[in-house]
Amino acid sequence: MAMQHTPLLMHRILDRGARVAPNEEIVTATENGVRRQTYLETRNRAHQLAHALQKAGINIGDRVATFMWNGSRHLEAYHACAGMGAVLHTLNIRLSPKDLEYIIDHAQDRIIIADADALPLLEVLKDKMPSVERVVVATEEGFEGWTTDLPNPVDYETFIQGQPTDFDWPEIDENSPLGLCYTSGTTGNPKGVEYEHRSQYLHTMTQCMTDSMGLSGTDTILGIVPMFHAMGWGIPWSALMLGCKQVMPHRFMDPGRLLNLIVQEGVTLSAGVPTIWQGVKGLYEANPEKYDLSNLSRLTCGGSAPPPSLIRWYWDTLGVEMIQGWGMTETSPLATLSRRVMKKAQLSLSEDQQFENVAKAGQLMPGLELDIFDEEFNRLPHDGETVGEILIRGPWICSEYYNNPQPEKFHDGWLITGDVGKIDPDEYLIISDRSKDLVKSGGEWISSVDLENHIVALDGVANACVVAHPHPKWDERPVALVVLEPGKNVSAEDVLAHCATAFAKWQLPDDVLYVNDIPLTSTGKMDKKVVRANLDAEGYQLPDLRQNR
Repeated sequence: MAMQHTPLLMHRILDRGARVAPNEEIVTATENGVRRQTYLETRNRAHQLAHALQKAGINIGDRVATFMWNGSRHLEAYHACAGMGAVLHTLNIRLSPKDLEYIIDHAQDRIIIADADALPLLEVLKDKMPSVERVVVATEEGFEGWTTDLPNPVDYETFIQGQPTDFDWPEIDENSPLGLCYTSGTTGNPKGVEYEHRSQYLHTMTQCMTDSMGLSGTDTILGIVPMFHAMGWGIPWSALMLGCKQVMPHRFMDPGRLLNLIVQEGVTLSAGVPTIWQGVKGLYEANPEKYDLSNLSRLTCGGSAPPPSLIRWYWDTLGVEMIQGWGMTETSPLATLSRRVMKKAQLSLSEDQQFENVAKAGQLMPGLELDIFDEEFNRLPHDGETVGEILIRGPWICSEYYNNPQPEKFHDGWLITGDVGKIDPDEYLIISDRSKDLVKSGGEWISSVDLENHIVALDGVANACVVAHPHPKWDERPVALVVLEPGKNVSAEDVLAHCATAFAKWQLPDDVLYVNDIPLTSTGKMDKKVVRANLDAEGYQLPDLRQNR
């Protein structure tokens, strides 16, 4: 053997940021400002937390849950659990009490670290968490006087006070579990995905690559995507490794607060779902002279496909590149990314041609395999036209669900993603839809995503959601819910005429319904399950569907 076989353990990279950039800042938004601490302080506090957890009986492989917003103490929990070999279970604050009860019991969490302002959401479960031995409460401005009936509560600062600032990280198997994330449970109970040290180490390295997110120690990153969702898309790990300045919004997610953080902290890169960037766009347009966004260079957008019109607006108006990513909890989550130029041959393309590629889900990350298959699992051609089920495999792709294997979700080493799409000759993935969100009308498929993107491109439309509604003749027909920009007047006829410029008559929505907002899932995606239920219950005042299509 010519090379050292060093286990790929996360502790080998997590202390690096504090070594190379000890004075760089971790900035956490508070009620009336921000709270700052250095990388070195964060590193030392993470080591103290590891000692405190060990003293409380946490051993290698034990589950430590967090019930926290994005902030420096949540980052310390990431760092401490990964270093000591515990399993970090990020609880989604936005899940229902029923789902949270199931998840905590299923994971057998022993300790929960919770933000004080989130305690009321957790307290409804106080007698329904038999595995939980202690709750550690992290306090921010305005919540210093917290009280709770949760088991064995202790203040976070008291918990770590006096603990040593150096923990001798153990050497464990690189395939040991690192984190536990649950899907949002859109069908049945949430499913657990157990991330491993090796998988996240490789994911972190890939995420930082130039043709990926292109992260650098010179970046200032505003991580808007919650750290309780798919490990914050892996950004906390990458930033800890590089020593990037990190800006964390805590619970303050309104567009005004986000824009102020971007301006005041000199943010160069941010990550969030399309609904976040729609809101930021709307506020900026209302008062552009108020916000100097000259430092901002790129936005990473995932969760659902951003409308091409939104991608183009950020570039044309602000010179900001929107990087579209596709993935899911089961893929750690980075699977594909699309940037304006991803290979030398694209340098000679016109800007319009380059943006045609940005609107796609992107090219596959190195180290992964992805393909499209028919119902008999035969591979389909990459011609940009043939649509099939998307399957993926690789070193950071889930192989089974935690304590609930569900073999029907996997095939011959591949993860069946539940997405359908096509792959073009340049190897760009184009997502057609979630398989459950496609509209099957008269035996033909209609993509709800394509219709939504086209409707949102219409001037005056802030957001759109297209779902299938039962139809006596055609089985299903598309119905569009539309949110208008304030003060705008766009008629149903305008929407349908706009759609008719790009879609056949049989693909047009049967109805256009106007709503004030569209329900979102716990991870910020449009909750089409709720939309369909509201339509079934006539919650949207659905008129009789037209029969002429």
